[in-house]
Amino acid sequence: MMQHYDIDGLIEYGQEDIPGTTEVVNPAWREAEKAVRKTLQTERKLQAKLAVLIMGDISDILKTSESVEAIEAIHEDLESLRAKRKETARKVTISSLPEDERPTQLPPHNKMLSDTVKMIAYRAETAMVGLMRRHLKKEDEARALVRQLFVSSGDIVPNEAENTLTIRIHRAATPAHDKAIAALLNDLTQLEFQHPETGAKMIFSLV
Repeated sequence: MMQHYDIDGLIEYGQEDIPGTTEVVNPAWREAEKAVRKTLQTERKLQAKLAVLIMGDISDILKTSESVEAIEAIHEDLESLRAKRKETARKVTISSLPEDERPTQLPPHNKMLSDTVKMIAYRAETAMVGLMRRHLKKEDEARALVRQLFVSSGDIVPNEAENTLTIRIHRAATPAHDKAIAALLNDLTQLEFQHPETGAKMIFSLV
């Protein structure tokens, strides 16, 4: 949970200093990672827009050409950001960071509570991986895809008349992953979860 989500960094009360030799996620690498993810999502949206144009009125050459140019430009940005991320150390020692950027740790009692929450969250993730394994053979690949799913863009569409809440997840980078995610979302829909406050039936789909 620390490696993939830096969850202790989300809790800001009751802090204690950490030894300077301890390695943590480099804030500069984290910012580079966020920039890559954001740009990748933009590229996927542009690709989806182009696909709609191609399947629709392909005679509109101007719009198609503009979409292709936009994708090429954003792809260049993406490659540049990936290169920058690659050149940035993922882990650094706390002593190498400016004092105002040095993380702290939770006191023992707060850490016990935090660890309990992390354990529950990790078990939930593992349960999702178990469902994903029906559609992907390798556990490592399934767990990585579940983590990707947790940070994917999506739309929330309520329907009061039918008392449903549809969660539409945007597509992944590859058709194989799209197929696995779509199957997982269908499994979740079949479980007929209800929203804890409204009781609305939750429907999951890939768009």
